[in-house]
Amino acid sequence: MALVRRMASRLVAAAMIAWLGTAAFSAQADSDVTAVARDARLAGDELRTRFVMDLTKPVEFAVSTLSDPYRVVIDLPHVSFDLDPVAGRDGRGLVSDWRFGLFAAGKSRIVLDATEPVSVDKVFVLPSVSDQPARFVIDLVKTTRAAFLDEAEASAAEARAANAAVARKGDRLKPQADASRPLIVLDPGHGGLDTGATGTAGTLEKAVVLDFSLLLRDKLMESGRYDVRMTRDTDIFIPLRERVKIARGHQADLLVSVHADSVRVGRSQVRGAGVYTLSENASDEIAAALAERENRSDVIAGIDLADEADDVTDILIDLARMETKKFSFFFARTLVDELRGSAELVKNPHRSAGFRVLTAHDVPSALVELGYLSHKLDEKLMATDAWRDRMSGAIVAAIDRYFARRFGAANMTLSQTADAGKADDTDAPAEQ
Repeated sequence: MALVRRMASRLVAAAMIAWLGTAAFSAQADSDVTAVARDARLAGDELRTRFVMDLTKPVEFAVSTLSDPYRVVIDLPHVSFDLDPVAGRDGRGLVSDWRFGLFAAGKSRIVLDATEPVSVDKVFVLPSVSDQPARFVIDLVKTTRAAFLDEAEASAAEARAANAAVARKGDRLKPQADASRPLIVLDPGHGGLDTGATGTAGTLEKAVVLDFSLLLRDKLMESGRYDVRMTRDTDIFIPLRERVKIARGHQADLLVSVHADSVRVGRSQVRGAGVYTLSENASDEIAAALAERENRSDVIAGIDLADEADDVTDILIDLARMETKKFSFFFARTLVDELRGSAELVKNPHRSAGFRVLTAHDVPSALVELGYLSHKLDEKLMATDAWRDRMSGAIVAAIDRYFARRFGAANMTLSQTADAGKADDTDAPAEQ
């Protein structure tokens, strides 16, 4: 009888150990699963407004505020947003609109645009109960500007300290002695919670330019003539200053930023590709408006512009370096020439303005507008394989011509050196 009891006890203990192990494994597995946002909504009025987001599981969070414009920033771990891409465009109460998306590797962000100064009254996460999802909740109440600025300054101090270090200036206008191929950085604009422009049929700029940039990268790599890096190859947000740092960090020989703009009603018939370079004074009204919109990417994503390094502004005013400006200008002219036979071009296709993404003082840079998503035909063409193939082929040809003239065909393994000779010698600046 005692033997039976001992055996039964051992069986129970073994069963308990197995159950505990299974429970621990399940808990670990659950913690490894990315939370999914299923729904989000606003409620309230101009005195108190609540934002609620339904999640498949609770998540940790951090909340901060930013001024000019008034914003409430909610940082989360990686969350999969199963929401309508245009969700958040309709506001309510103290919130005019809101955005969401991947902000950095393993980090998601929600940005609430406030109509006036607000204070975070309550913020919490409710666990899932029965058939109810977990819920992230934040309550905003109306406050004074002075109180808002005090809160914003407190939440931004640590971020500014972390970003105080500034990359030391260098000189990368000549190719490295041990570099066998020029290195190109492709920069698909926007990304993550910054969707960029939206087409008449709902096409998102961040998706169009990423798909195109991946195709362009593959063509450049397949040529065997270049090394290629990208500022982003997924739907993630990259700050403008970080895009410049990526190009400089890779010691790039050329930065090509890819965009697809949209214009307001009144210029709805504007269409065609264009190329932009850096200048302190915009070449025209459209270029100025475009630069202003593109430079707002960091604001849209909830970045405190107070932590921007002074030398970013200095570089813009000084037009980077004169050599960089000359090479950028030469590449832009070469690209426009190639695009003329491959795509519809906007009137005056080479323009200039103060684009922050082009401010690397030692990396020749240009911004390519593939077309206008606000024009139905442009939007339709950008989705076709034939147009994408033709457009990317023209850019590759322009890059071939540019580097053949800049570094000399003898230093490159160009398969068609005859194409390189199409560039006028007087257009190419001499190496310093």
